[in-house]
Amino acid sequence: MKALQFSRTGDLAALQSVEVPTPVPGAEQVLVQIKAAGLNPSDVKNVLGRFPYTTLPRIPGRDFAGVVVDGPQALLGQEVWGTGKELGFFADGCHAEYVVLSAKGVAPKPRHLSFAQAASLGVPYTTAWDALQRSQVGSGTRLLVIGGGAVATAALALAKVSGAQVLAAVRRPEQAEALRAQGYATLQLTESEALAAQVNDLYSGGAEVIFDTTGFWLPAAVPALAPFGRIAIIAAPVDGHVQLPALALYRRGGSLVGINSLLYGVDACALMLEQFGRFFDQGLLPLPEGLVEAPLEQGLERYAQVNQGTSEKIILVP
Repeated sequence: MKALQFSRTGDLAALQSVEVPTPVPGAEQVLVQIKAAGLNPSDVKNVLGRFPYTTLPRIPGRDFAGVVVDGPQALLGQEVWGTGKELGFFADGCHAEYVVLSAKGVAPKPRHLSFAQAASLGVPYTTAWDALQRSQVGSGTRLLVIGGGAVATAALALAKVSGAQVLAAVRRPEQAEALRAQGYATLQLTESEALAAQVNDLYSGGAEVIFDTTGFWLPAAVPALAPFGRIAIIAAPVDGHVQLPALALYRRGGSLVGINSLLYGVDACALMLEQFGRFFDQGLLPLPEGLVEAPLEQGLERYAQVNQGTSEKIILVP
């Protein structure tokens, strides 16, 4: 089968387009023919050597949608989607024509999603789902989501379905305008010292949950937090450090919740996909738009494009 593969890390020149044997599923596994595979920044960072536990040689790629062509009889022919920490790190991933994984690691693909749309959602939506679940966002929760990326967008949509009060906060005016057009109350971020006042203007007493998807607003988020509130974080500055106003946090009885999608294997992710996947078929979640589909053979240049910071969501199609 055709695949992208790297045998060393450090630069994207390590990634090659290769022919390798089609994998054979073992007991309790499935072979999925890949119809579409998402390209995430973490896939690029993997080739660059940012994940020391990756074993080599390795086919990268975490998010996929496809058709089961071998495995348990009950799954044969099913359209599925999946993601998980094994793929691309210590098991071959989905930037290939086929992938093998646990039979419990695939979920039925929502009917209203195309293969490309489903492949674009794995990491962003499971990350957002985990953040909302673990920070106890539910009906009526006063939630602030900071950032304008894919995870923030997913969190806003999922929180709306849950019945939470949803407030977005972004830096760029065009981002704020787009979110308001989608019906979200939105703050335009300015100085960090102003965040608490901005939030309290809309949420008297502060936000019960703040989800910072940028890693830079943690110090400013603490004064904007309601008593016994929770702050979920998924990122940090390049050096990994940020100053935390601990006194203000514990006086509020506040909690920090670290969110890391690479803590969840394919089986756990499949359960998440199945839970919120039904919302797409019920018309409760927006269908992805503006995806850029590219043949797998363009993988090397598409990896470079993501590494350069493109805002486009690229889908590799074998």
